[in-house]
Amino acid sequence: MVDGRKIERSYTIRHIPGAAFVAHIAVIQDELGHHSDATLSYRGVHVSISSSDLGGYVAEHDIELARRIESAASAHSAR
Repeated sequence: MVDGRKIERSYTIRHIPGAAFVAHIAVIQDELGHHSDATLSYRGVHVSISSSDLGGYVAEHDIELARRIESAASAHSAR
């Protein structure tokens, strides 16, 4: 979901593979120098991305982070 202020997505994934996915997200965030919220639950991972430096609006680097996370999701069988 993109609403102009943030990009959000919930992925269905089991807990232990979800933890590995969250770790992969952290690596991507460090590579891009841009961080988002990633929440691990028993059967999923929820990601929320926005730019605090732009007052909480979506910027190009948010879109790039979302693209990279989406690409990593398939490697972890997250749906």
